[in-house]
Amino acid sequence: TDRAIVYRESLGYDHFQVGLSVGIQKMVRSDLGSSGVAFSLDTESGFKDVVLINGSYGLGEMVVQGAVSPDEWIVFKPTLAEGYSSIIEKKLGNKDRKMVYGVEPGKPTLTIPVERAQRNRFCMSDEQALDVARSVAAIEKYYSDKKGHWCPMDVEWAIDGLTHQLFIVQARPETIHSRKATDRVVEYKIDKPGDVTEVTRGIAIGDRVGAGKVRILFSLDGRGGDTDGKDFQQGDILVTDMTDPDWEPIMKKASAIITNKGGRTCHAAIVAREMGVPAIVGCGNATDLLDTGMEVTASCCEGDTGIVYNGIIPYAKEETMLADMPDVKTPIMLNVASPDLAFKFAGLPN
Repeated sequence: TDRAIVYRESLGYDHFQVGLSVGIQKMVRSDLGSSGVAFSLDTESGFKDVVLINGSYGLGEMVVQGAVSPDEWIVFKPTLAEGYSSIIEKKLGNKDRKMVYGVEPGKPTLTIPVERAQRNRFCMSDEQALDVARSVAAIEKYYSDKKGHWCPMDVEWAIDGLTHQLFIVQARPETIHSRKATDRVVEYKIDKPGDVTEVTRGIAIGDRVGAGKVRILFSLDGRGGDTDGKDFQQGDILVTDMTDPDWEPIMKKASAIITNKGGRTCHAAIVAREMGVPAIVGCGNATDLLDTGMEVTASCCEGDTGIVYNGIIPYAKEETMLADMPDVKTPIMLNVASPDLAFKFAGLPN
């Protein structure tokens, strides 16, 4: 598949030295239930003490692709381990579509609309979300014990709509914060003028800032949009509905990525983190509000919410080496006015 080829290329595997296998397994009936992705840390700040869960109705591919804006739960691990119901935040997603199993030959899956009443409810109960969090925390502990050091995990889960049983269908190590340099603190700061205009907003991925000219793409060959992949220049801002692995060569050129759909665990978000590119996902109607050639600034340095501003706004990158900071005898603590920044500030040295 295209996805397998891109994966081997990015990791430097020889295409002719990789074997193929055929797996046969019982399928979870999450087409009648819900499914999604969970991380054993906060994906933006790297804060260790939470489980971040994204979920939607139907098969999990819709969450992974970023084809829907999913429900989100944040669960605090220390009090969860003590037996408390430790959901500290949850957000209702749009979930306007779901993927189900097909019945016609050659069409193994179908994408169908979700009824409004279902869209206005969370795709699983709080107790089911806590079950997901407990499983993710247990998986993280198992692999951390095996490796002898902290090993945050990226997990895919599914709830069978017939039996209501939770299944963990994939678990792999998280690859961004577990490899991040811990000897420095890097901050981006934006210098907003008083008359700055906000165009749209969504979920901030990372904490960087990007500025440039908008390029709207609906497909790589220009179908349905006013430009195609060949026109995309280094430093342009990619604006699209959602992305998939075929888009990664273009994503590498972008100074920022803005999507209509998706959550913190969708393809655009994961790849943007790996590439160090600021992204704002789940904006809803960015392709309607922005125009190709328009100059904008995408800011992810102001908390959980990413904001797209009209025009090029100055910003600065500040890097502090922890070894250069003087020792102090008095413990330093922070009174944080913005809850969105609490996880990020928790990583600062005392």
